[in-house]
Amino acid sequence: MGRDKALLPFRGGVLVETVARAVERAAGGVALVGGFGRYESLGYAMVADLYPGDGPLGGILTALAHSAADWNLIVACDMPGVSADFLAGLLDRAEREDAGALLPAGPSGRLEPLCAVYHGSSRKPLQDAFARGIRKVTAALGGLRLVRLPVPEAALFQNVNTPEDWAGYAAE
Repeated sequence: MGRDKALLPFRGGVLVETVARAVERAAGGVALVGGFGRYESLGYAMVADLYPGDGPLGGILTALAHSAADWNLIVACDMPGVSADFLAGLLDRAEREDAGALLPAGPSGRLEPLCAVYHGSSRKPLQDAFARGIRKVTAALGGLRLVRLPVPEAALFQNVNTPEDWAGYAAE
């Protein structure tokens, strides 16, 4: 996109604030991974990325390393359609499962690992994959028991990667 998606103007603030508020309402708390200096003024707890530059899997591992919770809601900062109700539903379902992670799947069947719930026990298999050089989140999930949650509306967890993706949300 050529700019920090988290800081895109959205609903009277910036996109990451909208996502963080939804996570906080659903989970009771929120911490932002990375972004020191860019996001500190937003007032949310910050966690230093243990693997800066190593992509989303490094961020997930950082979040899991800093959490004592059994289940951890992981949401990318660039999902303008995400809602607290949707996220609370993911958490509720995950808490009733015997799994390493619960991931929504849109109508195409594609899993979304960056709007998902990870059990604390998933940290070791994900860390092992990371140590083997795997950086793609979906490739690292092979060592986990996954629960796929079909979601008929992918817009609930659709991220924005291009100016064209963003155009539909920018006016909100």
